[in-house]
Amino acid sequence: MSKVQPTKRQNKHRVFLVDDHPVLRQGLGRLIDDQPDLAMCGEAESPVEAMRLLPAAKPDVVIVDLTLKGGDGLELCKQIRDRFTTLPILVVSMHDESLYAERALKAGARGYVMKQEPQETVMTALRTVAKGEVYLSAKMSAKLLRSFSGVKSDSDLAPLERLTDRELEIFRLIGDGQSVRTIAEKLFLSTKTVEAHKEHIKQKLNLKSSNELLQYAIEARVTDRQ
Repeated sequence: MSKVQPTKRQNKHRVFLVDDHPVLRQGLGRLIDDQPDLAMCGEAESPVEAMRLLPAAKPDVVIVDLTLKGGDGLELCKQIRDRFTTLPILVVSMHDESLYAERALKAGARGYVMKQEPQETVMTALRTVAKGEVYLSAKMSAKLLRSFSGVKSDSDLAPLERLTDRELEIFRLIGDGQSVRTIAEKLFLSTKTVEAHKEHIKQKLNLKSSNELLQYAIEARVTDRQ
């Protein structure tokens, strides 16, 4: 259940957690509270709840998942950046960093770490971001440096990187088996707009039909979660 809670010691970094899985929120929250320098100050399962609770929670850092109830983590990062300009954000997600980490940084996050990483790595990432620094894995840091230097390898040119954030979000929902109408309701868009995004996605991925798009999205979903 979404909530704001007081921290016991003022010298700890106050952490606000946004994730739509109660069990994960409970487990990660307990891990954070066990740290000598960190303490939970609130949690939410959706972007709307997060934006409502953040002012009262007064966090020093926010953890955001990409897949949220009734919304999208990248969009939430943008909202937090626009409203709380100096509030550090760490994205902790199951989705592949090679596709989402750079997008997360552009959306306003200070770091990206995958849920599959050991707890120690997640805590290191959280402390790094809480101090105002940037955290990325060594692999992702090297990729971004190559990108900034203008040197790209074949592995840097994933087809899905051609998609915008909104197109990638819709692509992910298609892979989850959701219909155009369901996607439209979830993202507060018209079905016509979702259909237009689908057409753009097919063009960028060189796919000829909706069936090809669905198959591609399902395969990408399986690969992303391995």
